[in-house]
Amino acid sequence: MCRFPTLFLWYGLSVLWQGGNLSADDGQRVAAPRIGQLSFGWSHESIVPEKPVAVAGQYNTRITGEVLDPITVTALAIETRDEQGVIEQAVWVSCDMVAIRGRIVEGVRRRVAQALPDLNVRKIILSATHTHTAPAITDTLETELHPYEFAGSWAYRIPADQQNVIRPLEYMDFLERQISVAIVRAWESRKPGEFSSALGHASIARNRRAVFFDGTTRMYGHTNDPAFSHLEGTSDDSLDVLYFWRDSKIIGMAITVYCPSQQTEGLSALSADFWHDTRKLLKEMYSSDLFVLSLTGASGDQSPHIQIDKSAEKNMLERRKISGRQETARRIAHAVHDVTEVARGAMRSEVWFEHRVETIPLPVWKVSEERFAQSTAIVAAGQDQLDTLSSPDYINWRVNRTMLGRYKLQQTDPYYQTEIHVLRLNDLALATNPFELFTDYGLRIKARSPANQTSIVQLTSDCAAYLPTERAVKGGGYSARIDDGVVGPEGGRVLVEKTSRLLLELWPAPK
Repeated sequence: MCRFPTLFLWYGLSVLWQGGNLSADDGQRVAAPRIGQLSFGWSHESIVPEKPVAVAGQYNTRITGEVLDPITVTALAIETRDEQGVIEQAVWVSCDMVAIRGRIVEGVRRRVAQALPDLNVRKIILSATHTHTAPAITDTLETELHPYEFAGSWAYRIPADQQNVIRPLEYMDFLERQISVAIVRAWESRKPGEFSSALGHASIARNRRAVFFDGTTRMYGHTNDPAFSHLEGTSDDSLDVLYFWRDSKIIGMAITVYCPSQQTEGLSALSADFWHDTRKLLKEMYSSDLFVLSLTGASGDQSPHIQIDKSAEKNMLERRKISGRQETARRIAHAVHDVTEVARGAMRSEVWFEHRVETIPLPVWKVSEERFAQSTAIVAAGQDQLDTLSSPDYINWRVNRTMLGRYKLQQTDPYYQTEIHVLRLNDLALATNPFELFTDYGLRIKARSPANQTSIVQLTSDCAAYLPTERAVKGGGYSARIDDGVVGPEGGRVLVEKTSRLLLELWPAPK
């Protein structure tokens, strides 16, 4: 019998569905899950720099000190306990950044380990919303970059005459401190509460890769071209909502939207993009103290920019007298509101919570002999004129320099070591990856997941850039080239298999 009476019915049905406590692999008895009392805490901190910075997300260098709206980090700390002590832990931090580098994760864990000895820092998860209007996190002064660290290619030169600009290395140190402060405050504010989840839907993302009759594919290709055939893939309009309650009041939400936060991506200003408008609207609807953990689902081939019916969409925005960002926020908020009362009826204070962290080797996208020769020539030609290269040409030069390092390393170490997290919260699963993961991969994992609801969160724990599908690579174009990612379709299939295996371990199949 389950230890906690209030979960007896739910747990009993779950065990019947799973065939008791039998392992899917060998039929042996495994330990019954320890369902425990949930405690959680929230915190948020500003990550707005005090001086101008280089802004990440475009090929052109943008230097700005203007703040259109605040960029922040939000931390959610979760723990379950029973009479035997701690059962499970996690701290999830959402960052209004274009990406998260592995060195930032390592720095945060070192800082937090000193402050919170009772927290397993391997259970810290850092995710980016992929706003293209946040500070850059790669510095041209860095000289010892790992060839498989994709962020190393995207460095912006700071003009010599702009002495008041904060360099990316300095900003990263500030970012690590602020994230660490948010984690400590969230962890130390843990109190008992309730959890529930729900599935909503909101039409936000659009596949941004246009396929033409000649078989080529272009990101944001002109769909009014008579040669346009179709958009390359589907979109995922799922909206995963995790609610955290106390005394029937919503304290915070974790929301996964399968679309990057890049509605106003080309601005020369700092901004959280549509997540700022979303948080503002949700606070107006629920509470001014509401916390929102903003998560980006698998959407490497997606964008909030509509590709077809552009004039009709523009007309509707004008008639509503709102911006595209506000329209996106309206759709998210309405989808959340639509399922809130359903979630209220499923609140539980005693929760089945498991959290697995694994580092899995994924085969890298190998640099060919032909590409090695091309990159060698490009690097040699640009070596003596780096100061005169345009910003796009300079980044292209760095990409090709990275190709040389990758070519050499792949001879002895052809694997990208990938940290993934898989969590179970009652009948909800969350699985992470460090990529801009094409939607098809997320859908493959969801389709095979034994969980009632599965959330696939990208851009977590590192930055390995795009992971395209086989058909995307065949069509070519930005986001489906070896220039744009460390891992290709072969590694994508392995990621799906490994993630699916972990999910099955958390939901043992009937025997």
